Amino acid sequence: MPLASSPPSYYTLLQVPQSASPQELRQAFRGLSKRYHPDTTVLPAGEAALAFQQLQQAYGVLSDPASRQRYDDQLRPASVPSSPVAPPPTIISRPASVRRDLSGGEWLALLLLGFALVLSLVLGVGVAWMRGAQLVQWPSWWPEVDPTNVTGLAS
Repeated sequence: MPLASSPPSYYTLLQVPQSASPQELRQAFRGLSKRYHPDTTVLPAGEAALAFQQLQQAYGVLSDPASRQRYDDQLRPASVPSSPVAPPPTIISRPASVRRDLSGGEWLALLLLGFALVLSLVLGVGVAWMRGAQLVQWPSWWPEVDPTNVTGLAS
């Protein structure tokens, strides 16, 4: 177990086991970077920036196979020979995903998207109206209703 003064390993920061595949590393990095990115977190800006920077550094080292091998070699103590017996599986509990509020930029994007949709509809209907096009046109195979015919179908 690491000492309290030593920094956590990159695997601990990314909450993955040492045997994690590149896809697992990427997935863990993406999930944690969304949580700790300074623009989307509720943490103080300084703390969020530091946490995000540590995540980027950890992912940068572990995503490159050569850098990862060097890092893994540094993690193994030099005096302890590697044993052929597999270590017991580590159980990592990840916190349940928490829904967060939308940021100001996300609200603005939604507002602009809605405005663009309404403007497109108004513009499309307005141009059709100016050209004199019918707003509703029945298909040619649809029977027309004759108001003088009591049965309702034209003959």
